[in-house]
This record gives sequence, C-alpha cells and structure tokens, in this order.
Amino acid sequence: MSLRIAEDQVVELAEMFRLMSDPTRLRIILACLDAPAPVGEMAERIGISGSLASHHLRLLRAARLLQAERRGRHVFYAVTDAHVRSMLGDMVDHVIEDEGEADPAPAAAPAA
Repeated sequence: MSLRIAEDQVVELAEMFRLMSDPTRLRIILACLDAPAPVGEMAERIGISGSLASHHLRLLRAARLLQAERRGRHVFYAVTDAHVRSMLGDMVDHVIEDEGEADPAPAAAPAA
C-alpha cells in the first residue's frame, strides 16, 4: 500500500482526523454508522441540542465524512463512504477488544 499523497491531501486528511477528534462529533459519526439518522433523533440519542448537532453535522458534511439525504421534511445523515465505515469499524473493534487479547507490556530491563 502506497502512503504517498499530495500535500493538499495530507492537509485534508489531517482536517478529517481533527474533526473526528472531538468526542461529540465522533458520537455523531458513530450514531450514523448503522442506519441513517435525522438530526433530532441523533441529538436526543447523544444528549445535545438540535442546533449544536446541526452545527457539527455541517462540518462533518463539508469534510465528506457524512452524507445527507432529504426525506420529506427531515434530513437523514449517514456514513456512506466504505473507507470511512471500515476505518471507524476497525478502530471501534480495536478499542473494545478484550484486554486479554492485547499485547502484553514489554518486560522491564533488569536493574544493573
């Protein structure tokens, strides 16, 4: 796998990670992984106001992390990009895996 990308793409990638580093925005993205969610339902589920959810959603849409689809009077948001879904799924799996499966800490060097 080649990791060579143009400088402007590095900046774009860093911005995506910056957006996902905010716990509220990450909760919003995770809430949209399983099924599309409307703003009000999503805001209630993660415990924030609708206006704050809308603010975060605007940023996440601009970064192409979420897609919006209007259904009647409601707008539903979803993670539709397979790369984003895969990366988040892998990271969630990594965080929740049993500690018994984690690599043991390296042994300390003996004192001289």
